[in-house]
Amino acid sequence: MTETRQKAKCITLKGSAELVKEYLLYGVNSILYQRGIYPPETFEPAEHFGLFVLMSTDEKIKGYLDTVLSQIQEWLIQRKVQKITLVITNVNTKEVLEKWDFKVDYEGQSSNSANDNTKNSLPEVGTKDVKSIQKEIREVIRQITGTVSFLPLLDCLCSFDILTYTVPDCGIPNQWDETQPVFIANSQEVQLRSFSTSIHKMDTIVSYKNV
Repeated sequence: MTETRQKAKCITLKGSAELVKEYLLYGVNSILYQRGIYPPETFEPAEHFGLFVLMSTDEKIKGYLDTVLSQIQEWLIQRKVQKITLVITNVNTKEVLEKWDFKVDYEGQSSNSANDNTKNSLPEVGTKDVKSIQKEIREVIRQITGTVSFLPLLDCLCSFDILTYTVPDCGIPNQWDETQPVFIANSQEVQLRSFSTSIHKMDTIVSYKNV
């Protein structure tokens, strides 16, 4: 009975994918606000993971993020996504000024299924509880907020896009387009804290143009 109760407190595969999706949602919104991609009056505070995060109120942005992140959540369960990249581009010159890489590692898979891309490769239940995972995520979001202190000022009109790097046999939705990886010439790179759900491990790295 004790073992059953203990297991019930641990994160599930679907719960892990949901937490990663939430981290990406709050992280992306925080970046869009901190980097001034949209006017500050188009954001409003909301409490998540014990933190107040500024979230976009723009319906187009909310709809776009919901569509993209819901698909990513599904791929996380199937172990098909490797990296998600938020790209910030100069609207006039199309130059990539900054990119945020969210790299995914899959934990707890058995050695004989390392090359198996089915959802059975991942454990259905992890070894960590939700509260401890949320604490780790909270620390990463705090770091994202703090990056404004060292990232260069974006003094031009910018736009953003989200790229998803998947395994080759991943079924791409009809409304999605295949694209090439993006690079920043003469860039600086800073790695933020990692967090782990015991099923998914997420590394966050920001790269920016060295001016």
